[in-house]
Amino acid sequence: MGIQVIDLSQEIYQGMPVFPPHQKTMIFPNMSHEESRQKLGFEFATNNLIINEHGPTHSDAIYEYDPQGPTIDEMPLEYFYGPAVCLDVSHVSPDSYVTRQNLEEALRRGYLHLDKGDIVLLYTGHYSRAYGTEEWLTRYTGLDYEAAKWLAEQGIVNIGIDAPSIDNPLDTRFSGHLICREYRMTNTENLCNLDKIAQKRFLYFGLPLKIRKGTGSPVRAVAVFVD
Repeated sequence: MGIQVIDLSQEIYQGMPVFPPHQKTMIFPNMSHEESRQKLGFEFATNNLIINEHGPTHSDAIYEYDPQGPTIDEMPLEYFYGPAVCLDVSHVSPDSYVTRQNLEEALRRGYLHLDKGDIVLLYTGHYSRAYGTEEWLTRYTGLDYEAAKWLAEQGIVNIGIDAPSIDNPLDTRFSGHLICREYRMTNTENLCNLDKIAQKRFLYFGLPLKIRKGTGSPVRAVAVFVD
């Protein structure tokens, strides 16, 4: 039996793009090898991190958009791992929306199906197209309300995307997050490498840190294929 693991997580580094309202990522030395050797007689090095829960590749707690919802430490881990499918919607314009028709067409094209409890990742091509440019945070597609609702009605527990949000930045309704609130789902944003798994089924793992009362958490997202 062979196992292949595809890393779907963005690199975390100082200066990485982060939504303007959020804390910028900061990484700085706590102790160097030289300092520890002088003070403790043994070499080791550590860094300090200052990071927003929603800065890098991350999942949202339902609490983020529902004050009555569970925080990240209270959510069952089944939200963050399990059977998954990645749908190719990269033909959708960044100035438009991913529709139910787009999702259904992608499923038919790949002879794929959705089961209750599945995780759905959306390959929009935005990471490959715009990461590191001014458009990364300002111009990308997202789910419209009906598409997000349709996914929720299929029993999906987690919607992921290779963009800063599952919502088009022009969408003042925040349709994807609105559906996540209504159906008590999570979503995972700032994924990458979805081109490597588009139109495939696999096991997904993106476990959050157990942050007490957290509104979300960075995750190390991976797709696992078992032959």
